[in-house]
Amino acid sequence: MPRKNIATGTPWEPIVGYSRAVRMGSFIAVSGTTATDAEGNIVGHGDPYVQALQVLRNIEAALRSAGAQLKDVVRTRMFVTNIADWERVAKAHAEFFGDIRPASTMVEVSRLISPEILLEIEADAIVNDS
Repeated sequence: MPRKNIATGTPWEPIVGYSRAVRMGSFIAVSGTTATDAEGNIVGHGDPYVQALQVLRNIEAALRSAGAQLKDVVRTRMFVTNIADWERVAKAHAEFFGDIRPASTMVEVSRLISPEILLEIEADAIVNDS
């Protein structure tokens, strides 16, 4: 089964040794994604809703690069640094996935790679090529 690694060109990918997304057959895994713009700047300082919107846009772009769409997502995992932000993060998630309704998890973590990053989201998708 061929493997396709999707890179975005961020400096972190080769340092850490990961891909933004990996597609093997019909399965696509999108790595933990944060609220960064095309230049790697953090978007939405202090605002978990704005950050979640950016994260989900980044996930959508990674899926497109792998030949998928949001409708193909079957699971998301949300990691937030403050569980009290859950409603704002959930609101953004619902704007992207309200009709798709993938299996989903949200957990609080003690911190992420930068204190300005309030959340990180992973996604798994299965593409139906038929």
